[in-house]
Amino acid sequence: MNESHPSIPSEPQTTMLIDNVSCLYTLDPAHEGLGEHANASILVSSGGTIEWIGPASEAPPSDSVFDASGLIGLPGLVDPHTHAVWAGSRADEFAQRLAGAHYADILERGGGILSTVAATRSASITELERHVRTRMRRMNARGVTCIEVKSGYGLSVDAEQRMLSAIPNDGTTGRMVRTFLGAHTVPAEFRSRRDAYVRQVIDEQLPACAPLADFVDVYCDRGAFTLDEAIEILTAGKRLGLHVRAHAEQVSHTGIAEAAADLGAIALDHLERIDDAGIAAMARAETVAVLLPGAQLYLKDSAPPVEAFREAGVPMAVGTDLNPGSSPVHDLWTAATLACLVQGLTIEEAIIGITRNAARAIGQPESGVLVTGGRADIALFAPPPGEPATVAGLIQHMGLPDAVCVIVNGTRIV
Repeated sequence: MNESHPSIPSEPQTTMLIDNVSCLYTLDPAHEGLGEHANASILVSSGGTIEWIGPASEAPPSDSVFDASGLIGLPGLVDPHTHAVWAGSRADEFAQRLAGAHYADILERGGGILSTVAATRSASITELERHVRTRMRRMNARGVTCIEVKSGYGLSVDAEQRMLSAIPNDGTTGRMVRTFLGAHTVPAEFRSRRDAYVRQVIDEQLPACAPLADFVDVYCDRGAFTLDEAIEILTAGKRLGLHVRAHAEQVSHTGIAEAAADLGAIALDHLERIDDAGIAAMARAETVAVLLPGAQLYLKDSAPPVEAFREAGVPMAVGTDLNPGSSPVHDLWTAATLACLVQGLTIEEAIIGITRNAARAIGQPESGVLVTGGRADIALFAPPPGEPATVAGLIQHMGLPDAVCVIVNGTRIV
């Protein structure tokens, strides 16, 4: 907490005024750009919603006032793609990749995801929950109030259920959206019987896990699941009421982006090797492209076709892809900066990508924006020393200090 600003009470008040934010970005789509307001105030109700946004000079009276002078205000940040529930370490794999090994080759030799599967299967639900809470609290400190969390390191009915059950839903670390990813890879015990594993995912894992999840996901790529297998799994998940998304066109082109978009996918992730047909299908379906520059950097990969997404009108979000192997990136701000540096996003696109579009990618349209009557999920940041209170500095300066304050439903969680 920045000592130059008073603490916001941890318990909700009758009303709370966040007063005189030097530069507030509401991300309200009804306004141009980022919805920028200079010297603005926000009135938060006891129920955790926003009652009023406007000029500080016109701020209504309130029971509690927080002076946000000199600070930058944003909606709570949203991370649309994480694998934040896991046990074990992949540091040895990192060393292998530095020596020239390819990620897909490591996976095909039984490493990569499979090594994390072994460690996660042996972990208790208490241990897994402790890990994800610790990771999320660190994200909270950087202004994140909502994340998507995948299963996929269990690869059995019981272990996948345990992973999803370990994702907290009590709101103390913000909002978490759960994704079932039993089709992450084929586990070692099914390597010679992959058809049997696909049947287990569809006939056993999905029925058991769907009540615990919001999305169904599949890793369709070389060394993982084929296009036909992926379509069958996603279709089965959709029948059970889950929203569709997919790890798509990352290592090799498979056609899953076009197929999943045609299934109504809300979001598709990675997309380094998507083709024109896939982009067109995403545009038709208004599917969000989730860009993951951490994975691109760690895997020394090429960038997805950002300019083509831009020209086609495909909305772009940015995520950390937090995982123990291919993207051990815990900071969404770092991902946003990398999206500009190595993928070609503008500063405005990166900010939209970690707020409004990220929320859209995980089916949480009330997150990622600040609007009257909407959720009071708010993050306040100090600018870099000596610089103006604008988001440009937050993107340019990688590794800035933590947020001054982070609020979820009108209650301070950081």
